Amino acid sequence: MYQHQWHTGEAINLPTGKIVCIGRNYAAHAQELNNPIPSRPILFIKPSTCLQPCKEIKLAKRLGEHHYEAELALLIGEAISYGDQDVLTKIAGVGLALDLTLRDVQSELKSKGHPWERAKAYDGSCPVTPFYPLESPTELTSAEYKYWQNGVLKQHGQTELMLFNIERLLTEISESFTLMPGDIVLTGTPAGVGVLNHGDKLQLQYQDQAVFSASVCID
Repeated sequence: MYQHQWHTGEAINLPTGKIVCIGRNYAAHAQELNNPIPSRPILFIKPSTCLQPCKEIKLAKRLGEHHYEAELALLIGEAISYGDQDVLTKIAGVGLALDLTLRDVQSELKSKGHPWERAKAYDGSCPVTPFYPLESPTELTSAEYKYWQNGVLKQHGQTELMLFNIERLLTEISESFTLMPGDIVLTGTPAGVGVLNHGDKLQLQYQDQAVFSASVCID
């Protein structure tokens, strides 16, 4: 059973909730997949069964190719409902996550106008690192993160390059449904997405904090 953790290894006293994801929040990523740039945030949800620690990532080979999308992850500490103010103060922690995607399945679903759940919401499709406490909401204004695969830098995310900033994302999400303590918000992926392979060694880093390492097992 997945449990939220601080970077110190301590368990976080919050329930395991839903994962709310943002699609196409970086223009370069939308362009690399030949998708139009949205005028409003694109929202979709992964269930809690998608969560697994970003350490020994276990995936099912039978599902097909798993593509990585490294993203900044926000752990919600207080409920955020429609009309709430100061939404950034309700973020408990910041970490990183992989929004794993069955790209071939997603492309087929999109071509038919169907929802993405089969491609995005399968078991284990959201590996998450431990979280750092949010020191100040202002740190998210110019935050950055990096993702390496087998020692090669593949993605470099910067909040300044997001189409919709984090405050806007939380406000837009809460217009449709309430974010609860323990929920996670994935804020979109920058350009550089690609395929995960069995045996890959991954590294993720938020700001200048310690690097989290992970390995991939696909069987």
